[in-house]
Amino acid sequence: MDDALGDDLHAAESTEAYHRAVPTPQNANGLPEFARPPVSGDLTPFIATLVSGRTLGLEESQAAFACLMSGECHHAEVGALLALMATRIPTADELAGAASAMRAHVDRLDTGVPASALLDTAGTGGTAKLFNVSTVAAIIAAAAGAKVAKHGNRSRTGRGSAEVLMQLGVNVDAGRETQRRCMDEAGICFCFAIHHHPATRHVMPVRKALGIPTIFNLLGPLTNPAGARRQIVGVYAPQFVRPVADALAILGVERAIVMHGLDGLDECSISSPTMIAEVSNGSVAERVLTANDLGVAAAPHSALIVGDLEDAADLLMSILNGNERGARRDMAVVNAGLAIMAAGLANDLPSGMRLATAAINDGAAAQTMERLRTASNH
Repeated sequence: MDDALGDDLHAAESTEAYHRAVPTPQNANGLPEFARPPVSGDLTPFIATLVSGRTLGLEESQAAFACLMSGECHHAEVGALLALMATRIPTADELAGAASAMRAHVDRLDTGVPASALLDTAGTGGTAKLFNVSTVAAIIAAAAGAKVAKHGNRSRTGRGSAEVLMQLGVNVDAGRETQRRCMDEAGICFCFAIHHHPATRHVMPVRKALGIPTIFNLLGPLTNPAGARRQIVGVYAPQFVRPVADALAILGVERAIVMHGLDGLDECSISSPTMIAEVSNGSVAERVLTANDLGVAAAPHSALIVGDLEDAADLLMSILNGNERGARRDMAVVNAGLAIMAAGLANDLPSGMRLATAAINDGAAAQTMERLRTASNH
């Protein structure tokens, strides 16, 4: 045994012996010195579990985040819980439990389409911004026949899915009746996160004060307001691919593809290998995809970026109209192909990419965008 490791083990054994031998101090109420009587919204039991080095089980996580969603928790406890969880990779049970609690408080959308047939392409964000890949993929997938409840929000870059759709004339603040009309007429609707997750307002001041990524940065794609059970999910770091996939399996998705481009993208990248975890029938399979596997030319990251919001909106329309050629169109087709596959309209990625290409070439993608814009404003 390594000497330093032996010293560490000996010290740990001595510490355990000390705590067995020395009684825990009691306060005037007969409680442990640092304890307090239970109060409404008390997160102390969950914090104590995390401080001990253990993780939260599925039911514990659900109970803890139900407290957070209630608005009854002290901000200091909320900050402690989120900071402790941010020191490591969350477990699938922690993610699934937290997502279940958020789903219980969501302002739901009834699209008229069974949740088992609904697709979402929302990712976590938090990576270097390209163009709006998941948004254009959602529109192309809808044009190919998928029913898409696109969950999205504003971005720290100022050109997230909400901003680019607004730039193109879509009413992202549309009410539930209008959202359902969009689904009926365009096969896609936009679910603006700020209108569907009112309970998250209780934790937003703490998240802003912490200024670090927390588990909430992973929960958006797990909490689609329409209950979509078919998804492609980009995550902002490679260590989150498997736990998010496992969480989706626990939550009962029909089909999901979780991905991270090793160039730092929360998309399937054509400028680097992409880690993929596919969820189907409760099982998860992992693989790595390269541009060569995808059947497209590899491209440098610099070939995929755009400038400001106006550039992003112009590019989205250029792709949908079939005018854009080269790397950025390839990137859109690859991610739309994955979305079409997740929707169950293609058996494999090459088939999904062929359907995506056809939707662009025959004008269906541009028509779907126009139907979405029109329906959202009536």
